[in-house]
Amino acid sequence: MLSTETNKKKIVFHTLGCKLNFAETSTMSRSFPPEKFERVPANAIADIYVINTCSVTDAADRKCRQTIKKFIHRSPEAFIAVVGCYAQLNPNEISSIPGVDLVLGTNEKFDIAGYISNFRKKPVAEVHSCDVTGPGRFYQSSSVSDRTRSFLKVQDGCDYGCSYCTIPMARGKSRNPDINSVIKEARSLAEKGLKEIVLTGVNIGDYGKTTGDSFEKLLRELVKVDGIERYRISSIEPNLLTDSIIEFCESNKKILPHFHIPLQSGCNRILGLMRRRYKREVFAGRIEKIKDKMPLAGIGADVIVGFPGETEKDFEDTYSFLLNLPLSYLHVFTFSERPGTEAAKLGNKVPQTEKVIRSKQLITLSEKKHREFCNMNIGSDAEVLFEKNKIEGMITGFTGNYIKVAFPWQSKMAGKIVKVKLLDTLNDGRMTVEII
Repeated sequence: MLSTETNKKKIVFHTLGCKLNFAETSTMSRSFPPEKFERVPANAIADIYVINTCSVTDAADRKCRQTIKKFIHRSPEAFIAVVGCYAQLNPNEISSIPGVDLVLGTNEKFDIAGYISNFRKKPVAEVHSCDVTGPGRFYQSSSVSDRTRSFLKVQDGCDYGCSYCTIPMARGKSRNPDINSVIKEARSLAEKGLKEIVLTGVNIGDYGKTTGDSFEKLLRELVKVDGIERYRISSIEPNLLTDSIIEFCESNKKILPHFHIPLQSGCNRILGLMRRRYKREVFAGRIEKIKDKMPLAGIGADVIVGFPGETEKDFEDTYSFLLNLPLSYLHVFTFSERPGTEAAKLGNKVPQTEKVIRSKQLITLSEKKHREFCNMNIGSDAEVLFEKNKIEGMITGFTGNYIKVAFPWQSKMAGKIVKVKLLDTLNDGRMTVEII
């Protein structure tokens, strides 16, 4: 096995999937004492590889398998641990991959340092994956690295029964910590010099269900934390994004004018088949309310194309609905049948070729909307939190309303919030700026 002169074990943490996974990976990595372990980049040769997996689509599952096999091929003698959602849902499938040593489910992954105290290769993978149907325990997580922002987990699990989704099977019921616990974590991040916190979870608008609180109450307490200058809401269901939350976001500078709101379909018939908890009129109403209060707010949406039973007219309804909304970008997903879900049992499957065509149409629409949104911001002033990494001689960062900007590298700007004027939109969707 590899080792350094100080006999530290080299360990790689590789994350697949959502911001929530990144927060949890960072927390797992901090459970390994730095005097015994050296964290190295994903492209390095290591003694241990920890792969935190995603299982939101069939493509995500496939990417997980490819990543596992890539690390095994790179370092055949390394200890391979696979954790997270895919490990929870398909532990036997993962454990059957030659070279995998440890498989940990949703809850067990937080005890990973104890599970791999012995780094010897195993003839058969050890599997620990418990039942997640009970109330479950909440594991506090946040990302801390050389980045300028942190992903802070405030909620986990989901009680919604969307017909296409495996997340409740992978993560269990909705649960959250009390507000004081979240505030304590936010203060800790502030002490580490973090300027921006991205609030993450599976269904963060559901925050408070297990403690008698609410997401709005959490926001009102978080903005009081000294040192954190910006909060970004990662994603929130349209039926949980209340007028009161929108109005508070508009009134407090610390809450950034950026909303990511899952839509999934612009056709009410398909929303019904998906077992979503709103109709498209509710979604449109949320967009109207945001734009009324914050005209330059950035608003993104998730959309699934090719759901079983989605006719050409249903898709046209979705396309027309999206075309006429002032959205900033779309995250487009091609429907992927997930074993164990209600949607997997539905008939009238959409051919893959048609799914691809529809997906491309919405991606093109997203690019058009993003350019229109950027152009709408030309000439306006903004505050940008610049990243600490240099890319092709440029320093990049995001405005509060989630426009990525680029400026010639200046080390003094890294990790700082800088006032800029937005000048022009580049072909890659970024904007150029001048410093004010």
